[in-house]
Amino acid sequence: MSDIIQLLPDSVANQIAAGEVVQRPASAVKELLENAIDAGANKVQLILKDAGKALIQVIDNGCGMSVTDARMCFERHATSKVRKAADLFAIRTMGFRGEAMASIAAISQVEMKTRRHEDEIGTMIQIEGANFINQEPVATPAGTSICIKNLFYNTPARRNFLRSNPAEMRHIIDEFQRISMANPHIAFSLHNDGLEIYRLPASGLKQRIVHLLGNNYNERLIPVEEETSIINLKGFIGKPQFAKKTRGEQFFFVNNRFIKDGYLNHAVTKAYEELLTEENFPLYVLFIDIDPAKIDVNVHPTKTEIKYLEEKSIYAIMHSAVKRSLGRFNISPSIDFDQETGFSSMISLKKPEDIVPPTINFNPDFNPFGESKSPSRQYAYQGTNDYQPANTKNWGSLYEIVKPQEVEQATMVLGKDAEEEQFAPVQKQLMQVHNRYIMSQIKSGIMMIDQQAAHERILYERFLLHLEDRKGASQQSLFPQTVTLSPNDFELAKSLLDDIKSLGFEVREFGKNTLVIEGIPVDLGSNTFNETQLFEHLIEGFKNSQQELKLDKRDALARSMARNSSIKSGVSLEQEEMNTLIEQLFACKTPNFSISGKPVIQTIGLTEIDKKFDR
Repeated sequence: MSDIIQLLPDSVANQIAAGEVVQRPASAVKELLENAIDAGANKVQLILKDAGKALIQVIDNGCGMSVTDARMCFERHATSKVRKAADLFAIRTMGFRGEAMASIAAISQVEMKTRRHEDEIGTMIQIEGANFINQEPVATPAGTSICIKNLFYNTPARRNFLRSNPAEMRHIIDEFQRISMANPHIAFSLHNDGLEIYRLPASGLKQRIVHLLGNNYNERLIPVEEETSIINLKGFIGKPQFAKKTRGEQFFFVNNRFIKDGYLNHAVTKAYEELLTEENFPLYVLFIDIDPAKIDVNVHPTKTEIKYLEEKSIYAIMHSAVKRSLGRFNISPSIDFDQETGFSSMISLKKPEDIVPPTINFNPDFNPFGESKSPSRQYAYQGTNDYQPANTKNWGSLYEIVKPQEVEQATMVLGKDAEEEQFAPVQKQLMQVHNRYIMSQIKSGIMMIDQQAAHERILYERFLLHLEDRKGASQQSLFPQTVTLSPNDFELAKSLLDDIKSLGFEVREFGKNTLVIEGIPVDLGSNTFNETQLFEHLIEGFKNSQQELKLDKRDALARSMARNSSIKSGVSLEQEEMNTLIEQLFACKTPNFSISGKPVIQTIGLTEIDKKFDR
């Protein structure tokens, strides 16, 4: 029998390596930007077409390459950063494996122009699918310009699995944000299809965070700094009241390399445990400087995971530093945040036990059920006529919750027809408990309904119907509102615009990262809502639903809208409003459970009540 094991051809080996290094356009962007930084550039430009599918171009003014280096950089395991195995434990630069350029060239058409500052003429190299096409002298600015065209052109199966342009663009923006945040001393720009997404001047860390995330972040940041024999820690955390429902604004950097670390994330979030609820996530941008010999960055293909020699000590340092900064912020809220850091001004003025956790405010006048008898109250909700009448079968199932055998007794003749018979005992005896629950006497005992969960269920099914039939009615805003989003959220909103309009929003693009809201869903009413905040919460809630439950796009939108526009606990309801809520709840397909899967309705039987009184 002949030998059957053979060495793979370089072209095949490179494509296999490409599968580890380059999963999507964002992967190539990351590798090219890191190479530009390692080259010592202080200005880096990223230019894209079709969210990187057609073109990824990175231009830097770094050191450039010689003729030989320009050719060698496309060979596998060719690197300027490692000479011996021990060097792997002293890495402070970004790319060091020597796989990136070879992997990218294996699945795209590459053109590179590069020149060292001391040279008068540069070099151009063209490669297609790992096949060398051309190399010649060329006049080019000092530094390097790399064009990656038609990514995955020779691996169509991989290309077919790429997502839509807005989705791929969001991944690219994530990588761009991480790299530019870690290097505020470098000027960056990002263009896609001729539109400028970012233009970031060289600055300090706080200014870079504000430029990336938005001007309103200037007031949200608290400085953190700690120097120990194990690590040096610096950066910023977010004020508790600005925490969000998603983890998107959480950044760890170890020796300026972005990493993901659930263990250290727990150290930070634990410091917030008395200030935030479990479903809220704080902002943080934290930099750990540590001896490279005490970490291993080579444990993951994308180098986003790290192993530490003194993991528990680092956890303790991280937790105590964040907690101390939070305490000082609460004690001394007048810190000058216009300074790049404000560490010297963080002086304790009160005892730690005087720290007051932030409170959550709500609008006590918001009510979704039409005009009240009281002239001083205005409600956002105005009912629509496209909702189905109360489902009497669901009303019957209510009485089956405690004792199914009592359904017939509970629905005995109390009026002219079956609907009146079943609705009458509830309609006549409703009361609100602590402005949170609606209570009614039923034949078998007491029924209680969670008013917020009930209204979320009602709105969720209504919005889902609008998304399916594309008939969500809109009411025009008297004064259209503009909402400016982060570039990532703007790309997300653009991808959702058709579905958002189906809900009843009238929205259109209006310049860079900005939308104009000209109308909101009729289901939400008119005056009470701040359209801008509602839209921002809609996008944030959509991201949270997709992250936590992996829902499809329309379901996530419907859930987000329902949660953000429902009546909340703490709002007083009148008899007519409670009756309307219950009637619409039992018109739902699933009235017994909230959109979170928790009970909406609870009953307490007479037997259980009697036991409490020893009867």
